[in-house]
Amino acid sequence: MKTLFSVSCVCALLATLAGFIPDTARAQGESAVPFLLIAPNSRAAGIGETGTGSVDDASAVFWNPGALAFLDGQEVTLTHANWLPQFGLSDLFYEYVNYRNRVDDIGGTLGASITYLNLGEFIRTSENGTELGRFKAYEFAVTAGYSTKVFDDLGLGFNARYIRSSLSPIGTGKEEGSGIANTVSFDVAMMWRPFDLDVDWLDKKLSVGFNLSNLGPKVTYIDAAQADPLPTLLRVGLGYKIFEDEFNSLTYSVDFSRLLVRRRPEIKDTSGNVIQSASVDPLPKSLFTAWGDGSGLKKVNVSMGAEYWYGSPRLLAIRVGHFFEDPSFGNRNFWTFGAGLRYDIFGFDFSYISAAEGHPLSDTIRFSLLIGWGNSAPSAAPN
Repeated sequence: MKTLFSVSCVCALLATLAGFIPDTARAQGESAVPFLLIAPNSRAAGIGETGTGSVDDASAVFWNPGALAFLDGQEVTLTHANWLPQFGLSDLFYEYVNYRNRVDDIGGTLGASITYLNLGEFIRTSENGTELGRFKAYEFAVTAGYSTKVFDDLGLGFNARYIRSSLSPIGTGKEEGSGIANTVSFDVAMMWRPFDLDVDWLDKKLSVGFNLSNLGPKVTYIDAAQADPLPTLLRVGLGYKIFEDEFNSLTYSVDFSRLLVRRRPEIKDTSGNVIQSASVDPLPKSLFTAWGDGSGLKKVNVSMGAEYWYGSPRLLAIRVGHFFEDPSFGNRNFWTFGAGLRYDIFGFDFSYISAAEGHPLSDTIRFSLLIGWGNSAPSAAPN
């Protein structure tokens, strides 16, 4: 008895869907649950999938929870995307909901999010191809966080996350167990927004962000010896307000990100004897050893974008960005475009990816709805 798509095949599909195939020889990519790395909101997706150093809304739960400390009031964001339309699969979709709330009694801001990726329906067959049943594959994560200002211009944030990956209810062949895993992860982040630099072109215009996300134990499906690491990611980002007047503003943002996973390949001698088994470095060791895998800076992804707002308060936005990943390690190289609308407590964002013909991410569209109330509605300028 076997599944038409085994656990490893579904893992490979998931890695493809998230755009994180570093090498075709590594069917499962470098980590498990890569859906955690998908840019969740349309606004950031429209500016090249950036936000670590420039985010100023509820999506900071994902991009940089340290930025939540600078936001007042409450906000809810909902995002939907038919994931990878190039595949033509109607049951392949992504959903994201997040919430933030400033609570003065605890001196900070609370944030929460739910991420869900539906991978569709799969057929289980016997050895001779007879259909034995069907199952649905999906993954989701629930995140809760807290952020506070340690100085007037410096915010720190922390997230805790529960993750469930349900790829297959049974194993392949004679494997015991199932392709279902549960685990947890943590984030630590910082946002610096200086306002007293005595440099006119930087004062109240620059923001710098740092986010180390998905710190946690390896993900085990069937065999603990073959557990895969979480997609621990380091992000460093900058945001810079190029100009701002009563009705117009233009902001530039850039992010640098690097997956901190270290896989060591199997090594054999000239006689074919294994002298080093394949392995994955655990945390916290991988935070350092990932930089010594011989790739240099090639695994550092660079994304950047610009956002123009018109209106007082904000009314209409136009966005453009670019994402670059080295061709040897994924080759996600695409342009992004987006637009936004704000009215009273409501906001709507749209983003579109333009990639080379046949690229899995080409023509991906995201829609986001925002509802904000209190002192920092979606139409308000960042603090």
